[in-house]
Amino acid sequence: MLTERQKLILNAIIDDYIRSAEPVGSRSISKRDDVSFSPATIRNEMADLEELGFLEQPHTSAGRIPSNKGYRYYVDHLNPAHLLEPVEMNELKAFFAEKLNVMEQAIQNASNILSNMTNYTSILLGPEVFHTSLRHFQLLPLNETTAVAIIVTNTGQVENKTVHIPPGVSVSEMEKVVNLLNSKLVGVPIYKLKSRLYAELGEEMQRHIAHYEDVLNVLDRAFDNETDQRLYLSGTTHMLSQPEFKDVDKLKHVLDLFEETSTLLKLMAPSAGAPGIQVRIGQENAHEAFANCSLVTATYSVDGEALGTIGILGPTRMEYARVISILGILSKDLSAMLTLRYK
Repeated sequence: MLTERQKLILNAIIDDYIRSAEPVGSRSISKRDDVSFSPATIRNEMADLEELGFLEQPHTSAGRIPSNKGYRYYVDHLNPAHLLEPVEMNELKAFFAEKLNVMEQAIQNASNILSNMTNYTSILLGPEVFHTSLRHFQLLPLNETTAVAIIVTNTGQVENKTVHIPPGVSVSEMEKVVNLLNSKLVGVPIYKLKSRLYAELGEEMQRHIAHYEDVLNVLDRAFDNETDQRLYLSGTTHMLSQPEFKDVDKLKHVLDLFEETSTLLKLMAPSAGAPGIQVRIGQENAHEAFANCSLVTATYSVDGEALGTIGILGPTRMEYARVISILGILSKDLSAMLTLRYK
């Protein structure tokens, strides 16, 4: 448990290091307006913080830099009320004031805004389902207990899934359901099929189909899908401006990882049971290429369903409070915009 003095000194060191990227000494901390301790007192506390694992001393320098443990403590105890500058707020508002009729354009613009505002690399996952809608649905019985559900999209993609037919449901009932579904749901975005299934077909099926609940369950399973993702990167060259990546080999590992889409998808996936903004510092990222980086992510959703992730990748010496504020605003407004667009 850190004392109040240690907390203050640790925060001051991290704030200074984020700005300067240079080891921080006791003398520079003592000159801050919010610190009233002598350089000797600060040196003693810095030594204790280093012993506790919150600070590191690079080389033989008298200054200290934060460790990953120090960054983690800093992030976990951030004041959430970080305010953006008026010009930054205006830039975000201008983005959402535009009439963006194409989902892909909205995602690309959001990616560019993130990288430009933070001077870090932005990584966005946009759901493929926004680009596809139902063209045709078919259910082909294989035998009395199984059938193949065939979903054809407007982009020509065909997905086949084997489903179980409940006892007592006849072929004629299934044909009625398929015809009803095609008459009601053709043109509906793929991600909305399950919700529209119950909203628009449930009552009518109850009137005309004897085992309508069992049939609805079959269709519900047929429309389960793993959402494919489109990956958008912006500001990758910003890594070049960070002192931490003057080491070409270290930078090369990061840039090479940008080419591995499947790996990035896994790294960007939200942690189970941890909603909202997530911060992964250094080795908390499940890939050695990001061992010297921090990844801050937030999800955006439509109708309460999380469909994509927006993230900022930068050095562990990141402006966490500002990045978290920007991501919080952008994810919330992006969700609101997309909900209106795809109603």
